[in-house]
Amino acid sequence: MALPDMRRRVFWVVALLALTRVIAAIPLPGINLDQLASFLEQNQALSLLNLFTGGGLSNLSLALLGVGPYITASIIFQLLSYTIPSLEQLQKEGEMGRRKINQYTRIATVPLAFLQSYGTLTLLRNSGAITAWNPSTLLLMLLVSTAGSMLLMWLGELISEHNLGNGMSLIITLGIVANVNTSIFNTASAIQVGGAALTNIGILGLIGLLTLAAVIMVNEGVRQIPISYARNLRTRGLLGRVDSTLPVKINTAGVVPIIFAVSLVLFPSVVAQFLKVSSNASLVKAGEWITTVFDQNSWTYMIIYFLLVCLFTFFYTFILIKPDEMAENLQRQSGFIPGVRPGQETATHITTIISRLTFPGAIFLGLIAVLPTVIQKISHITTLSVGGTSVLIVVSVVLETIRQVQAQIATRTYDTA
Repeated sequence: MALPDMRRRVFWVVALLALTRVIAAIPLPGINLDQLASFLEQNQALSLLNLFTGGGLSNLSLALLGVGPYITASIIFQLLSYTIPSLEQLQKEGEMGRRKINQYTRIATVPLAFLQSYGTLTLLRNSGAITAWNPSTLLLMLLVSTAGSMLLMWLGELISEHNLGNGMSLIITLGIVANVNTSIFNTASAIQVGGAALTNIGILGLIGLLTLAAVIMVNEGVRQIPISYARNLRTRGLLGRVDSTLPVKINTAGVVPIIFAVSLVLFPSVVAQFLKVSSNASLVKAGEWITTVFDQNSWTYMIIYFLLVCLFTFFYTFILIKPDEMAENLQRQSGFIPGVRPGQETATHITTIISRLTFPGAIFLGLIAVLPTVIQKISHITTLSVGGTSVLIVVSVVLETIRQVQAQIATRTYDTA
């Protein structure tokens, strides 16, 4: 069946995504791209941040931070909406309230993009990736990178309006996919010069397939909590029961805990860069000690990173799912879990289920986060690693996009039937 409207939507989404890649390919002036690539290779945290910029950080493009500032602002307001009563009330006002929160998020993106751009440029300048550094050039870079982030945010929202996937997620996914060929090419070159063994590549391929399968299983894993609603069946004059389910995912938090953890483990490294250029010998030693502790290739770093991801997984899951509110809403709608008393017992029961589901989900996210570094230490291949976070993002976005496309097709097929 011909669906010209769907074809038109797909065309515009593809065109807008192509425009984002053009923006990500235009570098800022005064950049040493070779030094930048070397620095990103040695810094796993910044390499991970490069994923959330849609690849903009890898060549310091006009969109230096990509949609990263918008994602940060969204997470901040999502957290604040559960702690500030006025924002919580806005969230409960339906579509109008969500629009206001989205507007606040866009406004907050501007100063966040400016500050994050300054911090990133300063860090890269200390690494030697930026050669031109004077007040006028710095101001130009900050203004351009902030404008680039706002432009990508606008393009992402335009993509989302076509209901064929989340625009921000698609931009990030496209940036990840665009960098795959470079990684494969570098690995092939390393094999030719004898820098890596074919056996290691085969093991990496097997681990990659297993990671993909595990990500799909965990991403699609759902526990259905049985729910019953007391209903007055007026047609029969009887009081009956309507059965339903409450779905709870194993990985409710998504990749947000990894974003939180990256922000925390990256902060000491940024501070150390400033300390090491100080004229005070004690501060220089402190900076060197911090650099040693938070070296991305050390086991100490990986353990801290793993524990932070697990901690934030529990934290963010219970922010998204509030058992007390769920129990209260069920009781208000005459709903109950069979065999469990309404009220506090229901809240406790839901909390127990979520905790048991979140524990393996947190361990999985933690392993996904440290997987690239572990693989590099074992295989000694630095040009190609199994990016578990990348796989998690791509799989989640692709599955969600497929669902939205199928829903659009089903709706149009129903309307024309």
